[in-house]
Amino acid sequence: MSLSLATSLSSFTTIVTSLRASGCVFAEDEARLILSTARTPAEVTAMVDRRVAGLPLEHVLGWAEFCDLRIAVDPGVFVPRRRSEFLARQALALAAPRAVVVDLCCGSGALGAVLAASYGQLELHAADIDPAAVRCARRNLGSAGGHVHEGDLYEPLPAALRGRVGLLIANVPYVPSDEVALLPAEARVHEARVALDGGTDGLDVLRRVTAQAPRWLAPGGHLLFETSERQIPQAVATVVRDGLVPRVATCDDLEATVVIATSPN
Repeated sequence: MSLSLATSLSSFTTIVTSLRASGCVFAEDEARLILSTARTPAEVTAMVDRRVAGLPLEHVLGWAEFCDLRIAVDPGVFVPRRRSEFLARQALALAAPRAVVVDLCCGSGALGAVLAASYGQLELHAADIDPAAVRCARRNLGSAGGHVHEGDLYEPLPAALRGRVGLLIANVPYVPSDEVALLPAEARVHEARVALDGGTDGLDVLRRVTAQAPRWLAPGGHLLFETSERQIPQAVATVVRDGLVPRVATCDDLEATVVIATSPN
């Protein structure tokens, strides 16, 4: 149960002032979210203190909004980005009931949760190397019957999935190693580096994903991943090298780029 309206109104101005003083650009919006999430005045105080200390708002609240879903996000876990909603929409357009779906580098499991919410009969598997992310994804996907595995990329997946995956979503890290230090502190300090660092040119993890993708995809199956605009030529070349047929989709509004790589029939 949320706080009473009277308590919320009396707290709102004080919270906004504290958040704004700490540099929060959208202090009013954040104050409303904190007040609607907290159950007691003590929780409000603790949430405001954590936000003022620099924790990402989603870690403070314990959830992030993604494609109109409330996704649980634990401290240290990669926060699903709004631009990744474009990746989710591209995956939704290719999914079908009873499809076999794998979400690699799943983080909180946000992408898998969106697919499960639209296609309840999916056989859904997700994997991440970060134990904190795996625990979080199990909370988000458990009610949908999703299976979440801990390990490096394909390594923890059941061997029986090979050649059966219709939709393989891999939201791989793609920030070049020497640019991680340039990320906002909320990401750089409070999210696992393994979820951000894509190696020297940002494509090291992607190369590992595409190299094995043909073994796991069903004929005509699709691999989808997010990348940056400047990485498109290299990403597409990687896809072609590994025998997949690429198509690039972009969204100017979200500044999002998705590569869709299809396995030949």
